[in-house]
Amino acid sequence: MRVSILSLARALALLWAGFWVFFVAAEAWAFHTPPRLWLPWAGMLLLFVIVALAPWRWEMTGGFLLAGMGLLAGAAYVVWGPARLPVASRLLTTAMFAAPPLLAGLLFLIHHRRARAASARFRAA
Repeated sequence: MRVSILSLARALALLWAGFWVFFVAAEAWAFHTPPRLWLPWAGMLLLFVIVALAPWRWEMTGGFLLAGMGLLAGAAYVVWGPARLPVASRLLTTAMFAAPPLLAGLLFLIHHRRARAASARFRAA
């Protein structure tokens, strides 16, 4: 069975957004966090879900948004992450924050480019 780039990109984007929705909801529930504290996080999660679903309709725009979100997440963790972590832990954690949306965005962009090239070849024939 061959998995397409588009299916892989969609699955990765949905898993990334779904993980963060689950993580924040479970943490808020487990620690009985009052709504005034988790509502700003809910807004961020809504943004994650919108960015993960955007490429389904607008592949190139959504791919750029996901890739940008990955770069932004990695840069934010480098700047605001715990300073006392060992370098290896810091690199691994930065990669775990940045890699899923960045990779999904790049896969969407690759698929978009290949689809446009195939369409151009079809029209030329």
